[in-house]
Amino acid sequence: MKEISYPIKEFFYSIQGEGYYYGTAAYFIRFEGCNIRCSWCDTKESWNIKKENFITINQILNNINNNHHQIKTIVITGGEPTMWNLHPLIKKLKKKGHRIHIETSGSYPIKEKYVDWITISPKKIKLPLQENYKKINELKIIISDENDFIFAEEQAYYVQSVTNCFLFLQPEWNSIFNVLPKIISYVKKNPKWRISFQMHKILNVP
Repeated sequence: MKEISYPIKEFFYSIQGEGYYYGTAAYFIRFEGCNIRCSWCDTKESWNIKKENFITINQILNNINNNHHQIKTIVITGGEPTMWNLHPLIKKLKKKGHRIHIETSGSYPIKEKYVDWITISPKKIKLPLQENYKKINELKIIISDENDFIFAEEQAYYVQSVTNCFLFLQPEWNSIFNVLPKIISYVKKNPKWRISFQMHKILNVP
């Protein structure tokens, strides 16, 4: 039987720079392939799928075991990781005692079994599936102009019945100095929201 493999752009052990768990150590597995391709994306190199970058689950596990015995949290990101059947990989990672976080646009079905934390960052051009709103722990909206606040509230409406779903507004990196004062003002008026930064960029964390 052929081993299951995935297109992986990169692995790296670093600090989570965004959202609820910012400032904590995590091992990132970045998948290739994206169905949305935002113009302001800072990981455009992960959009395209390359045959030579497919690696097996055992290779992924060996990379973690050989280099980072202290790892607890693993963040599966992209690209768009939910384009792929993650269940076999996540099941084996959980058996190793890891905590699993997924970062996604929510535009594909999320098989939440064994997943400890789901972050959805919705995109206007392809909205999350309605079923996914009930599963998330963290809703993160990227703000690049004032119209994005309207979109943020539209998205927050779908998670208002979800217990302990944290709401974040995050400035788009290239517009940060323009939109940050507006986000600060908005959060002060609407305290259900929190501010998220790409702290790893500010601190120059690799």
